[in-house]
Amino acid sequence: MTLPLPLVHSGKVRDLYAVGDDQLLLVASDRLSAYDVILPTSIPDKGAVLTGLSLWWFEQLADVVPNHVVTADVVGALPALEPFAEQVRGRSVLVQRLDMVQVECVARGFLTGGGMTDYHRTGLVSGVALPAGLVDGSRLPAPIFTPTSKAPVGEHDLPMTYDEVVAQVGAALAAELRDVTLRVYGRGLEVAEKAGIILADTKVELGLRDGALVLGDEVLTPDSSRFWPAASWEPGRAQASYDKQYVRDWLSAAGWDKTEPGPALPDEVVEQTRAKYVEAYELLTGSSFDSYLRQS
Repeated sequence: MTLPLPLVHSGKVRDLYAVGDDQLLLVASDRLSAYDVILPTSIPDKGAVLTGLSLWWFEQLADVVPNHVVTADVVGALPALEPFAEQVRGRSVLVQRLDMVQVECVARGFLTGGGMTDYHRTGLVSGVALPAGLVDGSRLPAPIFTPTSKAPVGEHDLPMTYDEVVAQVGAALAAELRDVTLRVYGRGLEVAEKAGIILADTKVELGLRDGALVLGDEVLTPDSSRFWPAASWEPGRAQASYDKQYVRDWLSAAGWDKTEPGPALPDEVVEQTRAKYVEAYELLTGSSFDSYLRQS
């Protein structure tokens, strides 16, 4: 997509355009990444799901941490985008510029994924000691902060201990990052449970504006979180999910070595992935995704 604005950055999913000196236009594409590789096959409507769900979560989290949203009515705010209204509809947000913290802030309440791999090897996750005997899908005694580095596109984020975060950003900011991340996770867990969904873990993006932490990018989406159906949760095995774990599982079964270029996804996987994203949106928000698109 080419818009009449300066392109600042093109990430795994989002394209960022400059709007003056103080704002950005975030456009969520339908691109899908797995294991830090952008796959050649896109997922229809994925960008709109991520945008609509993030906007809904920003409202649920307004009393936890401020967010960067200026308006989702981007055409109304930027008349130059009128010819591109259909392309940006439902997938774009005008936001404040933030000085993003160079730490991926992750909270886990359940053991799975890379955290489980580290636990089985060392008994630790990001330096946090966990009880013996946990298995895939185990609920942790309490949610933990498990940050990682921020790697460039195509490279892998690496686990960080809390002490390493302190060394990078200072003790005061590290403590605030941990506190906000865990509070976002706690609210997300509480809200998701009411919808019959377990929020296993999530990643949040935080930045500074006028010295205060602000929530940016996306939040509590199937791209940034692991969502499991509560009714079928059973520790000791891989869980059914509403996120892109379905694609990761297909890629693993296909024997992909996790290097570029990734394999093209078959139509069935594309359709099932889209359905899972839309289902997550509808279960969490209690609203239809089609209604969101009509209102955008």
